[in-house]
Amino acid sequence: MAIATKIAGHIERASWIRKMFEEGERLRQQYGADKVYDFTLGNPDVEPPPAFEEEFRRLALNPIPGMHRYMNNAGYDETRAAVAEVLAEASGLPVRGTHVIMTCGAGGALNVVLKTILNPGEEVIILTPFFVEYKFYIDNHGGVPVEVWTDRATFQLDIPAIEAAITPKTRAVIICSPNNPTGVIYPAESLRLLGEMLKRKEKELGRQIYVISDEPYARIAYDGKHVPNIFPHVDNAVIVTSHSKDLALPGERIGYLAANPRMAEVEQFIEGAVFSNRVLGFVNAPALMQRLVAKLQRESVNIALYQERRDLLCDCLTSLGFSLVKPDGAFYLFPRSPLPDDVEFVRIAQRHNILLVPGAGFGAPGYFRIAYCVERGMIERSLPAWSALAQELGLK
Repeated sequence: MAIATKIAGHIERASWIRKMFEEGERLRQQYGADKVYDFTLGNPDVEPPPAFEEEFRRLALNPIPGMHRYMNNAGYDETRAAVAEVLAEASGLPVRGTHVIMTCGAGGALNVVLKTILNPGEEVIILTPFFVEYKFYIDNHGGVPVEVWTDRATFQLDIPAIEAAITPKTRAVIICSPNNPTGVIYPAESLRLLGEMLKRKEKELGRQIYVISDEPYARIAYDGKHVPNIFPHVDNAVIVTSHSKDLALPGERIGYLAANPRMAEVEQFIEGAVFSNRVLGFVNAPALMQRLVAKLQRESVNIALYQERRDLLCDCLTSLGFSLVKPDGAFYLFPRSPLPDDVEFVRIAQRHNILLVPGAGFGAPGYFRIAYCVERGMIERSLPAWSALAQELGLK
């Protein structure tokens, strides 16, 4: 075998989105792109906000001398300070630029944090349904993923279940709010209860337990909902995020990690994370993007566009008999599969040229994910296909 056995196994287990992409290409060639309804990828179709283009143009016409050279491995001081200012306002805590490290997206930030805190064999709790890459990131750094279901009716945090899964080897809990793939937001009260429980378990076990809060969708919330900041509720918390979704810059790989200033030995954590950022090969977040996002920390894409698409799909699917929790944020739906076998359901949906990802890909068999960060016209064109699918399955 040309590659490591473990990597070959990982590829097979993580292949659902790739398989759906390949199937989409085949169907587009067969039927035409306008007759294929691809809901597989969380790749925003909206453009960055006008402020991004203005700042990009300004910087291109007025380049800063040395702006493409190496910088401090933690990032530009002015960018870190701009991030910290917004986090301080959101948390009410004295977050400073020294608590922030600019990273190559949220994926880079997650790997940096896990490399910094994990000893071989230590456990990281991930909440089902979860972003599939979490398990691979944990494995990258010698950790062991421990899956804990959220509440199956609401997808909200199940604090007793998390507590029951904590062992003397537990090092961290990863949460994602608004969540991928369910779109739920964890309210402040749940975060408070999580923090209280972890503080009790830390005292009982005599060890630090981190909460890694994965927040690339934190500015994408609907119906006036608010995404609470984790720092007031969990002392040993780290925020990891990117501007892939809120500024529609997924290809630019720009994000950051931020440590709670109340974290135990926070200076040592930051020192370790800067070192890990370097030796993992990420080294620095892209210089040009750091310059740009420093001025855009209060900007966002037009959230109303995503809310319209959410409402269009939710209204259609619920009227057809699909069961789902209406998301409060992000841009995913995670309905229950009408068939016990979600993989079989996804295959049937393909016959109607609807491309979906089975819940098994997120650790949650019996569900399926819809990414609605797609052109509204495609959603509208897909509605008759959804109706035909529901009719075939006896829902309608």
